[in-house]
Amino acid sequence: MLVEVYLPIPLKDSFTYRIKDGETTFGCRVSVPFGGRKLVGYVVEVCEDKQLDYEVKSILKVIDKTPVFTKELLDTAMWMSKVYISSPGQILSMMIPSGKRETESALFSEETDFTPIKKLSQEQQDALEEIVNNPGDTFYLYGVTGSGKSEVYLRAAEEVIKQKKGVIYLVPEITLTHQLMADISKRFSNRVALLHSALTPSQRLKHWHRIISGEADIAIGARSAVFAPFSNLGLIIIDEEHENSYKSGQTPRFHARQVAQKRAADFNATLIMGSATPSLEAYLSMKKGLMKRLDLRNKVAGGKDPKVMVVNMLKENRTISRELEEEIRSALSDKAGVILFLNRRGYTYYYHCNSCGHVIECPNCSIALTYHKNSESMVCHYCGYSEHLVATCPKCGSHDLAVKGFGTERVEEEAKKLFPSATIARLDTDIATADKEKVKQTIDQFKKGEIDILLGTQMVAKGLNFPRLRLVGVILADSTLSIPDFRAEERTFSLLEQVKGRAGRYRDDGRVVIQTYRIDNSAIKAVRDNKVNEFYEEELKVRKELNFPPYSRLVSLTLRSRNENSVKSAADNLYMLLEKAIEKSKYDDVSVIGLNPCIIYKKATNYRYQVLLSSANFIHLNTLITVTLEHYHTPSNVYIEIDVDPLSLL
Repeated sequence: MLVEVYLPIPLKDSFTYRIKDGETTFGCRVSVPFGGRKLVGYVVEVCEDKQLDYEVKSILKVIDKTPVFTKELLDTAMWMSKVYISSPGQILSMMIPSGKRETESALFSEETDFTPIKKLSQEQQDALEEIVNNPGDTFYLYGVTGSGKSEVYLRAAEEVIKQKKGVIYLVPEITLTHQLMADISKRFSNRVALLHSALTPSQRLKHWHRIISGEADIAIGARSAVFAPFSNLGLIIIDEEHENSYKSGQTPRFHARQVAQKRAADFNATLIMGSATPSLEAYLSMKKGLMKRLDLRNKVAGGKDPKVMVVNMLKENRTISRELEEEIRSALSDKAGVILFLNRRGYTYYYHCNSCGHVIECPNCSIALTYHKNSESMVCHYCGYSEHLVATCPKCGSHDLAVKGFGTERVEEEAKKLFPSATIARLDTDIATADKEKVKQTIDQFKKGEIDILLGTQMVAKGLNFPRLRLVGVILADSTLSIPDFRAEERTFSLLEQVKGRAGRYRDDGRVVIQTYRIDNSAIKAVRDNKVNEFYEEELKVRKELNFPPYSRLVSLTLRSRNENSVKSAADNLYMLLEKAIEKSKYDDVSVIGLNPCIIYKKATNYRYQVLLSSANFIHLNTLITVTLEHYHTPSNVYIEIDVDPLSLL
């Protein structure tokens, strides 16, 4: 017998191998020889042996006894291959857990007591009825933080499971708490499959098999859970739809929202998205009536919108302003909780020479090293390079070196000086990476009141609920605004609105202090004045004028190489080829926005150039790039990254 196999390499063709009769079947993985390597392949066809005019090698080993993907998932992979300009083998490799054997994952106890279910509010009830009575439609739960979106999701899931259909529940990695998973597991009698990065590949594969065999009714996880192999999918839920973590940062750079829309359409399944701060793409879809908007305007646990104060930091010479200090003292005296949020880890932004102005940069990346006081080192947050603190400027030899900007470590130091009797804890990526148990422990201690001030990055801004929390201080709202990206305002607004939502969740006296150097910025003013719709409408107007998403689609082609001349020459050639292709094709709605060195020009020893293309007609844009790349000969020392609908242009 012969099998057609897709391989995880950037070639779109399948490859033929010989097998013994009955040795394997469609949907299984096999180990095969390819060149001088062994690769894992995905069997997509089994056929009778026939005479071919080339040598056919035999497979080395069968990995799976039973299929790990379905015809529908293969169709999804083929669709993704076209949309994201990637090979089917690379897509299948990313879809399917790479575990070799099934192992037990002891994430939950076997308790079957259900989480107590509260009575739904009228808003929740109305939203649920609309969803249940219109199966196969797309809905958006547009609800303020604490309005009970999760309960609506879970009730809708219960209704779908009663009909013997499967449910996929996507949450951003950042909010994938043990508590949420434990609650869902209990509620659905442990008929839950988990698909996320905290599990080993073998544990993920075990849950994957539980879905295929029908032992699980609901799959919960981050981005990759969108591929859960249900044979009868009835509902997909995307919580916190606006989150960037739904977009893959590695090839193939898919967006879980787009894949969810495709799979929901294939199964005629219901799709529910939700957020307090929808992406601009989702907001425009609601406006056009492409998805039904269901509003949840009231908080189910009581509480009121917090009072928001904006502080102009141009008048301050410290990291914690006098206004914020007063608010913290007031909260501490009432035994209420305080969160200080800063979207920057480390001690400072950068280390610079006062004599010649030289900024100490990473030798592998064209960005400044971040000073970490605890380890007395300078670290690159892109490639991981670190070096000990230097005493003299490497450029001019001066000893007059200073730190500029500030990070979580520095804010922690200042907070300890200002509030010596308060218990202060810091949570950022450095701590989370070093000790995951410490994260859980710190959050529990803050909930119980054993920690007074919790200081951190995005980890503390989203997805966590603290009834005793009264005050949120945003140390510097400008860090996301400084990024040269057309989405900077949208991201800043979303982040501040989410942070604000932490403070008014259970209490009537919630307060938010936003420190900024840009008090007139539209995103900051919209959060302060609670002008959400006005912000979206104004931002849409700007995007329309510039012809940026959501009014057009973008594709970024990033060329990288360790040889600066090679990558520059390759980028120039590709740019000219694309311009010629547009001229010949008569696709006058496609434009090459530009060819530029990337904002972070050097990253992990690679020099990088970006070619950015835009069009309101995605089929024209996609076809033109696909055909051009097929005719473009990429130099052997240059690599091209294709990013369809990029969320970052760095």
